[in-house]
Amino acid sequence: MNAAALSVAELLKRARGRVDPAEAELLLAAALQRPRAWLFAHDDHVPDDAALARFQDWLARREAGEPVAYLLGRRGFWRFDLQVGPATLIPRPETERLVELALDRLPAQAEARVADLGTGSGAIALALAAERPRAQVLAVDLSADALAVARANADELRLRNLEFRLGDWFAPLQGERFDLIASNPPYIEAADPHLRQGDLRFEPLTALASGADGLDAIRTIAAQAPAHLRPGGWLLIEHGWDQGPAVRALLLAAGLAEVATEQDWEQRDRVSLGRWPG
Repeated sequence: MNAAALSVAELLKRARGRVDPAEAELLLAAALQRPRAWLFAHDDHVPDDAALARFQDWLARREAGEPVAYLLGRRGFWRFDLQVGPATLIPRPETERLVELALDRLPAQAEARVADLGTGSGAIALALAAERPRAQVLAVDLSADALAVARANADELRLRNLEFRLGDWFAPLQGERFDLIASNPPYIEAADPHLRQGDLRFEPLTALASGADGLDAIRTIAAQAPAHLRPGGWLLIEHGWDQGPAVRALLLAAGLAEVATEQDWEQRDRVSLGRWPG
């Protein structure tokens, strides 16, 4: 049978063993510009040449390891479908735990000032701005390309209570203080072999790795945060599952109080936080 005459069901059957079946479904649905559920109600549909070519190209690239999020240019996070690209870290479900913990510390009607350091696609900043419309959220990133993606997401979501600044961590925030600072910084050890495996090979290294022990960026953020927190303000940092004790020690050394580590929904240490007593 000519490949161009293959039905949806046959294409998905052939894709099994090459990539994850769920990913094949996502790619084929996107190639057809249809919802994923549509595939199962129309499994006898024969894609046209253009859709087939898109699917085959994406399938080959995914088989070579390129992340689905980069192939499609989108990734779901919180209640949004965000634009992503090679300049940004791919948002992950565990980071939603950081958003939840931040929202717990931001009263719904508060006119708070919030900073998101290393915003990437803007995932954290966008979620906080959407859920706390009276807050003013400032998103910082060292990459101009990443900030362009974050701005595009804000425009797409029609969020206006955000500001974007280019710079390294607190550098663009001199003299400013916030009620809450959140960050999902790089925290993988520079020599970690996982950086050369799977999807991580395609993501920006500067958004993943941070020094020999993975804590260089967190050290900087913890040490400089007190100068940028209002009295009673919170600092929340996402980190690796085994870094809780080390991050808590850094927060305590910086003079923060109520220091604790919260777990994600898979019962792994994920976010450490502390409050500036002022």
